[in-house]
Amino acid sequence: MADFPSKVTTETSVPNSQNSHGGNSIRGLAGSVSSRVDFSFIRSIPAMLMIAEIVFGLLHWALIAGTSIVGGAYGWVLFVAITLWILTTVLFFIILFGVTQKLPAVPWPLTVMVYFSAATVLYLTAFITNAAYVAPYHRLYIYGHLAAAAFFGAAVTLVYGASAFFSYFDWKGDGGNAATNTVPT
Repeated sequence: MADFPSKVTTETSVPNSQNSHGGNSIRGLAGSVSSRVDFSFIRSIPAMLMIAEIVFGLLHWALIAGTSIVGGAYGWVLFVAITLWILTTVLFFIILFGVTQKLPAVPWPLTVMVYFSAATVLYLTAFITNAAYVAPYHRLYIYGHLAAAAFFGAAVTLVYGASAFFSYFDWKGDGGNAATNTVPT
């Protein structure tokens, strides 16, 4: 019994990771970062939709913020666009780096579905507001910016709606695989 502690190895680190100043430290760092990234998520439809939301949302609020109009109705549009752009970017990285597995107490499918549903409704109001207030500026140089922003507002609203649709099925647990949903008789 006295020999037991010397025969047990409890090391859980990656081999060669203790060499912090050698050539293997970069390889170890890259290995640990790549092991935390969920590459299967990047190739999924929800991830592609989130990337589209981030890109279209950035274009939407940048086009409006690039004009001299800040207040009034466009204040609401900018608030919705920038807030949802930041939240979607944060949610993308939370899912990408597997934080959802580290926080199992949070009902992630329900949380994501509620977020995308609320984002769809908010972006719909922002798009309608944006589209309604483009016409008064038709004689000014910013008309093209505001019209393009209305287009990207519509595009991002549709993408948020698609994300809400897919997150609803994820929440309900319909993976689409009939073989796993059948009950043997």
